[in-house]
Amino acid sequence: MPTLERKRRIAEVASQRQTGIVVLEDVYDPHNAAAVLRSCEAFGFQKIFFVFDKQKKFNPKKIGTTTSSSANKWLDFEVFTSIQACLKRLKHGGYTTYATVLDNQSTALFKTKFTQKKVALLFGNEHSGLSVSAIKLADYRLYIPMRGFVQSLNLSVTAAICLFELTRQRQNRAKSFLLPAAAKNSLQKKWLK
Repeated sequence: MPTLERKRRIAEVASQRQTGIVVLEDVYDPHNAAAVLRSCEAFGFQKIFFVFDKQKKFNPKKIGTTTSSSANKWLDFEVFTSIQACLKRLKHGGYTTYATVLDNQSTALFKTKFTQKKVALLFGNEHSGLSVSAIKLADYRLYIPMRGFVQSLNLSVTAAICLFELTRQRQNRAKSFLLPAAAKNSLQKKWLK
């Protein structure tokens, strides 16, 4: 039986969960994925979609007890076998999608205005990034501006920076981006089990 303090903490965390989904396409290293999950949990993003098209599938619920500080046990996952199916689901759910990609059609992260309630951030494979299909089907493209010779970051660092900026922009209007009451209550019940 959870203590009163535990119940309070669960209610507090559920009340701060944000709308938004993180999509990880063809990530091959479960440790990198686990590090992303840790950032998702820390910034209050509940849903993570995994796409395994070209890479070997792994179970997000069974990765990263060390890397993610067991963040995965607090999160919800869906697994897709194609980016097309994943994006179709997001579009049907009313999500605006942002592909992280370094190209001349991308907008710098800090100039991107995240005004939509339902946002999905797409992150790609550690070596090749997002697939051509993911980039083409996304609503917007963004990149993290860098000042050094190296123009790429580790997957988990990229995700953390993007989640931080999205959260920062929502800060003054936080209540409008939080999960609805029914979703919060459902989370609390699930976490109390």
